[in-house]
Amino acid sequence: MSNADHSVGRALDMDAQDSLALYRSQFYLPAPNGEPQSYFCGHSLGLQPRWAREYVLEELREWETLGVEGHFRSARPWLSYHERLTPHLALLVGAHPAEVVAMNSLTVNLHLLLASFYRPTPERHKVLIERSAFPSDRYAVVSQLRWHGFDDSALIEIGPRDGESCLREDDIAAALDRDGPSIAAVLLPGVQYLTGQRFNLQQIAALAKQKGCMVGFDLAHAIGNVPLDLHDWNADFAVWCSYKYLNGGPGAIGGAFVHQRHHRDASLPRLAGWWGHDAHSRFAMPDKYVPIAGAEAWQLSNPPILAAAPLLASLELFAQAGIPALRAKSIALTAYLEQLLRERALNRTTLLTPSDQDARGAQLSLRLNVERQRAKSIYEQLAARGFICDWREPDIMRIAPVPFYNTYKEVWLLVDSLLGIMN
Repeated sequence: MSNADHSVGRALDMDAQDSLALYRSQFYLPAPNGEPQSYFCGHSLGLQPRWAREYVLEELREWETLGVEGHFRSARPWLSYHERLTPHLALLVGAHPAEVVAMNSLTVNLHLLLASFYRPTPERHKVLIERSAFPSDRYAVVSQLRWHGFDDSALIEIGPRDGESCLREDDIAAALDRDGPSIAAVLLPGVQYLTGQRFNLQQIAALAKQKGCMVGFDLAHAIGNVPLDLHDWNADFAVWCSYKYLNGGPGAIGGAFVHQRHHRDASLPRLAGWWGHDAHSRFAMPDKYVPIAGAEAWQLSNPPILAAAPLLASLELFAQAGIPALRAKSIALTAYLEQLLRERALNRTTLLTPSDQDARGAQLSLRLNVERQRAKSIYEQLAARGFICDWREPDIMRIAPVPFYNTYKEVWLLVDSLLGIMN
C-alpha cells in the first residue's frame, strides 16, 4: 500500500507551489449556474482566453471604421494576419516558420495535403492508419482512395491486440516491415483521441521513410499538449485543429506543416488557390500560378480574421508560459489524477491510457467498473455537480487536466466526488 498523502491539504500545497497558477485567471471558467465549473474537457474544446473577446472586437471595430482598408491600415493588417500566428505555431510543432501555416480546418487541410503526398501507383497505393482513427480521418483517407480508383482493400488498419486498449509500437513497426513496399502514405495521430495514447512520431517517421512511404500526422490532440519536433523527425506533413488544447474557440482556424524539402518540388501536385500564389504578385492577378516557397503555398483563400483572432490571444499565452513548463505541470497533474484513481478508487476504475508519462499527454481515459448504464449515470451526476469531462460510447470517460487552467484541488475534488457518487 502507498503511504502517499491523499488529503485535500496536499492538493492545496501543490497548487500553492505551482508556478503556472496565475494563468488560470487568463481564461473564462464556464459558470452556467453562476458557480464556476471544474472543466476537464480541454481535449474537446479549450476554454476561452480572456483576451480573445477583445481581439475579436478590435477587428470588428477596424472593419467598422476602415472597411476594406482594414486589410492594410488596421493595427494588425488583415493581409498578413495569419503570419502573426506562424512563429508561435512553429515553436509548438518544432518546425521552421516557413514549414507551417494557419489555414482552413483540419480535414480540409488533410485533403489538401493528401492531394500532394498521396501519389499512388499500381505497386504502391495503400494507406496505413489506425483502426480506431478519428472518423473524419478515416472518411478522408477512404475518399482519397476511391478518388484514385482504389477500394477499401487499399486501407491497412492496425489496432490494439485482443484484450488491450492501446496500440503497440512493435505492431506499427511490424506492419511497416510487412507491407511497407505497398504503402504510399502513413497517417497516424500524435495522441490517440479515444485512449489518450501518445505515439512515438520520431520512430514512426524513421521506419516509414526507410520503407519509402510518405508520412503524415494528425496533431489534433497533440499540439499544445505534448512537445513536438516535426522538422527533425522528418515528417512529410501534418495537420491540426486549434480548438482543443490551443484554445482557439469553436471553428478556429486550423493549421498544417510541410517539411521544407518539399517546398521547391515542382513535380508535386497541388490543389491551388490564389492565397497560395507568390505574395509579391498576388494582386497583379496573373494567369499563371506561382506558389509561395513554403507551407503557405497550400493556402487557398485569405484567412478568416474573426476565427484567427482568438487563437492569437491563446498563442501569446503559450509563448509566455513555454511548452517545457506546461508539459512539466501536465505530467504532474495527470500523474496525480492517476494516483488518486488507483489508490483511492482502488479497483473501481480501469485505466485505458498508458501509465508511462512519455506515452500520454494530459488526458486519461477510463472505464468505471460497473454496468454501462450505471457508469453513464455516474458521469451525468458528475456533470450535474460541475465536473465537466467527456463521455464516449459505449463506456469511456475522458478526463483532461489542462495545465493552463486546471488545479490539483480540482483533480482531488473530481475523484472525491466520483467516489461519493459510486458509494
